[in-house]
Amino acid sequence: MVEHERRSGWKRFWEKGDWWRALILVAGYFVLYQLASLSVLPLLGDLDPESAGYILTVYALPIFIGCVILVVFGLSVGWLGELFARQPIRGSWWMWIAVGVVLLFNVLRFATIDYGATDFGFVAAWLLAGLFIGFAEETLTRGYVVNLMRKAGHGELAVATVSAAVFAALHAGNLLSGQSLFATLVQLGYTFAFGICMYLALRVTGNLIWPILLHATTDPSIFLQTEFPADGSLTAFAGLGNVAVIITGLVLLIFIRGKVGSRDTLLASR
Repeated sequence: MVEHERRSGWKRFWEKGDWWRALILVAGYFVLYQLASLSVLPLLGDLDPESAGYILTVYALPIFIGCVILVVFGLSVGWLGELFARQPIRGSWWMWIAVGVVLLFNVLRFATIDYGATDFGFVAAWLLAGLFIGFAEETLTRGYVVNLMRKAGHGELAVATVSAAVFAALHAGNLLSGQSLFATLVQLGYTFAFGICMYLALRVTGNLIWPILLHATTDPSIFLQTEFPADGSLTAFAGLGNVAVIITGLVLLIFIRGKVGSRDTLLASR
């Protein structure tokens, strides 16, 4: 009985939603993810940074642990079905612009990688890591954070902005790995705009799985094309992808409208 009441209280706490609960969730996830990253350091040994084993250990394994943490949380509050159900608010045609821009440059980056300079195992390791990254970061920010904001009755502009801002803030942790302040600030600007694009992808496709997959192809395409760029003018054009995403996300942000109310409204709309 006591255990049941404890679980009910846990679920009631999160069902109330709001931005500060979203911050608690994200902060808790961030701490656990950082601990997971530190826990894999003894496994590195003398691994070559350009080997599949290195990518799997440094990137894929910690984020996989993050995925497990997020699934466990979803099961504890009973939200997994809710997160991956059809969206309660429909998208507009112009939201496809965000999807198109991100997808276009992902394809261009994959097309301008010098695959002869690397090997299949390394590329496959990045693709697997990208899938884990897409699942974890989208489930957390476009899944849980969006859900928490909507449960509190916030308008969709606030929902989009907070989920994107939280997503960007997560990347401030790169300072801990030695990344420069300037590079981190640039990354925060890009990830905020990218977060807006992913929110629009969520709205217009109607299901969280699509921004997850779109995100899953973004990080590997960026890292692989940066590390192994092919020769040619198309490579230079593909390199403009981050700028295009920043412009797209910031411009489209001003067009976001709509509102989804409390949990009762969410359930009634399905």
